[in-house]
Amino acid sequence: MRRIFVAVTAAMTFATLPSTARATPCLVVTLTGTQGGPTVFNGQAGAGTLVSYGDDSNGCAAVRLQFDAGRGTSMRLSQVKVTPVQLSAIFLTHIHGDHTEGLPDVLALRWYLKGSKVDVVCSADTVTRSGSVNSCRNYVTHIADAFIRSGEVAERLSEDRERLAGGPAELANVLTFEPKEEPQLVWASGDVKVSAVRSTHIAGHASYRVDTPAGSVVIGGDASNDTPAPPRSHSTSDQVEKLAQGTDVIVHSAIHPVLGPDRGQRLPRADLLSAERSHRPWRNGKASGREVLDVDSSCSLARHCTTQSLGRARRPSHGSRLPQGR
Repeated sequence: MRRIFVAVTAAMTFATLPSTARATPCLVVTLTGTQGGPTVFNGQAGAGTLVSYGDDSNGCAAVRLQFDAGRGTSMRLSQVKVTPVQLSAIFLTHIHGDHTEGLPDVLALRWYLKGSKVDVVCSADTVTRSGSVNSCRNYVTHIADAFIRSGEVAERLSEDRERLAGGPAELANVLTFEPKEEPQLVWASGDVKVSAVRSTHIAGHASYRVDTPAGSVVIGGDASNDTPAPPRSHSTSDQVEKLAQGTDVIVHSAIHPVLGPDRGQRLPRADLLSAERSHRPWRNGKASGREVLDVDSSCSLARHCTTQSLGRARRPSHGSRLPQGR
């Protein structure tokens, strides 16, 4: 038997794991941020998803993969008692700031805490329509330049010489790939395999799929339709739909005024969570028998973060209206 959970706090996650005499593979998906775009709204963190895999003996924490790292990622990780040192790898769907602004903080903390090097997986340099180059490698390579120029790296090194002399950027083992139309394996560790596919947004955008013995997850990023505007037959990403065949959970961004946390200001709520297995609809907060919990969208400046069920949301069928946001 395998179990899949989407959760916000470790305490609630582990409370749902029944004790068993035999270790059972499990998969936990945590939305570390759900705010899309360069705007900031009600304390929501920037886009990010933590995928944790393991079994009952290690609390589903043998492998921890962070997909995108928008603003506030380290803070959200701390709420589930995960530090940047515990991340097994980091994946970026694209280099827009709302998906990457938290990465300097994540790497700086990992360096400060003397963590080991970590794989940062992203697409190779890609030329845009305007002739500029989107470069994940350059972004990560120079991610700590400000810390070096300000003198902080030198000061921290004087405090503890066990830290890497090159600063936070030296921790990153950048692994790039050329996004293709067909899914390709881009990272693997034991039973965990991550594949990627080219998807439409900006040059170099990629969507990911994680496959484990406990189940599978697709992170679509900001992938959209190849046809940028109506009239078109559908609004979904063909690439993500293809990548998600037979998967258990999809985390995908959707920008729509109806979903805005403040509809009057037309600020979009970013991430929709859906279960794709057999295209079954949501039922009482569960999809295909798996418990599903909400995360960052319930956080605001006026209240603490709470865990709320997505049971009120219904997966829209083709041609149906999207569910209204809270």
